[in-house]
Amino acid sequence: MVVRCASSSRRVGLVGGAPLGTVLSRVVGVGRARRATVDDVHRLAQSMPGVTRAAGDNAVYQVSRRSFVFFRNPRPDAVDRETGERYDDVIVFWVASDEDKRVLLADDALPFFTTSHFDGHRSVLVRGCRIGELDVDELAEIVADAWLARASTTAGRTWLAERGLADDR
Repeated sequence: MVVRCASSSRRVGLVGGAPLGTVLSRVVGVGRARRATVDDVHRLAQSMPGVTRAAGDNAVYQVSRRSFVFFRNPRPDAVDRETGERYDDVIVFWVASDEDKRVLLADDALPFFTTSHFDGHRSVLVRGCRIGELDVDELAEIVADAWLARASTTAGRTWLAERGLADDR
């Protein structure tokens, strides 16, 4: 059974500010202000340097054999409150710190959530059916931040320097 997805009609503010997302969307060839799609998650994750997609039914994007974005199997900790059905479209994004996680989760305008399974884990979850609450610039920033959280320090510095961005990690 497919679980329906309720989404917010509120316009999302930029995650962490416009500049990085705007720069990233130009780098990976996506338009500004267009609503994000699950296909954008795949394209953006694959566009990051040194990324491999692990074999398996669900997409797992890794840098240096470390996952930074992955599509989760339906699990008992992420369920529809009304029906009890497991969500089959959960995407996990790594974040750099517990503080980054708290900030993303505290903003009610953003579609991110977590479950008790991810307590103490530096990641946030989003349902694929709600990814359109972000625009492509915002999603590009989330994916890049996830990659930076898992890439080597050298790779991260190089990637940021190539784009004229400061390394404030």
